[in-house]
Amino acid sequence: MFKVLIVEDRAPDAQALRRMLAHYGQEHSEEFQVTTVSTAMELPEDHNPYDLIFMDIGLPGINGMEAAQLLRSYDTQTPLIFVTDLAQYAVKGYQVDALDFIVKPVEYYDFALRLDRALRIVRRGRAEKVTVVTRDGMRIFPISELVFVDILGHDLSYHLANGEIVSLRGSLTKAAGQLPEESFVRISNSCLVNMGHICAVQRDCVRVTTGESLFFSRPKHKAALASITDYLGGSF
Repeated sequence: MFKVLIVEDRAPDAQALRRMLAHYGQEHSEEFQVTTVSTAMELPEDHNPYDLIFMDIGLPGINGMEAAQLLRSYDTQTPLIFVTDLAQYAVKGYQVDALDFIVKPVEYYDFALRLDRALRIVRRGRAEKVTVVTRDGMRIFPISELVFVDILGHDLSYHLANGEIVSLRGSLTKAAGQLPEESFVRISNSCLVNMGHICAVQRDCVRVTTGESLFFSRPKHKAALASITDYLGGSF
């Protein structure tokens, strides 16, 4: 499911975009959760929970271009598509890293082509991140920042490069299923390591960039060492 925000002050135009999203969803077996707001003042203030934003420029009060500049001050990632009849702003749209620009009246074929591109970018971004649900709510962080995952009983811990530990109830097998096989290796029944963060390999353990020494189990040692050797392109 994709969470989409439409920022549009004209109700007929907002409804047209909702109908096109529904049409696209039926054609491509995608699900969209759509929120519509009519002013830039209703944008999230400090973090963006949406996968994609469609924004009109000719909004009352703070216009869409000004709103986009504010949005980019705290959110540089969420794809933004301007949908407007103010075609003269097209060049300025790229100054706020707008993904695309659709001139009204919007035709479905043009809309679908641009949505195809946007969703490819959203999917790629999702593939590069880990999403977990903790007792305090949802956490999202880049896979590149994950050093290792370990488990004690049913308590799963994600160890990040900045020293933070994100903990939740779960299984290491399920955690492994969310991570790219080519980058992670299971060195024991209780530990999964990001090979990009291995800085030394010793006879019975690996040392990672956060300073910990993580030990091989006897059954996993040979296969894990082979995977690490292939990844690092050396021999141990």
